[in-house]
Amino acid sequence: MKYILLFCGTRDGSGPASSPEDVMQTYAGVGDWLTRNSSRIGSIHQLQPPDTATTVLLEGQRRPIVKDGPFLEGKEVVGGYCEIDVADLDEALELAKTWPGRTQAVEIRPVVPHDLPAELDRP
Repeated sequence: MKYILLFCGTRDGSGPASSPEDVMQTYAGVGDWLTRNSSRIGSIHQLQPPDTATTVLLEGQRRPIVKDGPFLEGKEVVGGYCEIDVADLDEALELAKTWPGRTQAVEIRPVVPHDLPAELDRP
């Protein structure tokens, strides 16, 4: 089953202060995690900062509205994501619990399968 792991933090990057050595150690840990779990990981990407986002607001509008910045107004942001292919949610949880990055949370979302019944497979 495919899931997306969303690596979440804060807009201002607040958290424990880290030395350059700590940051390098974190990156090394992420590299090791990716290597150890490479058979279960598809694409993985770090996102540009939230101030680079553009949002198209659709709901409740006569015409779509384009807005600079992310849609959500909270402090939390998604900093990156990866697709994983695991047996079930339990395996996804175990994988997410071992994420060594400097994020405050890892959100797990199942991916809608491509083999939907015909009545659900519509644009």
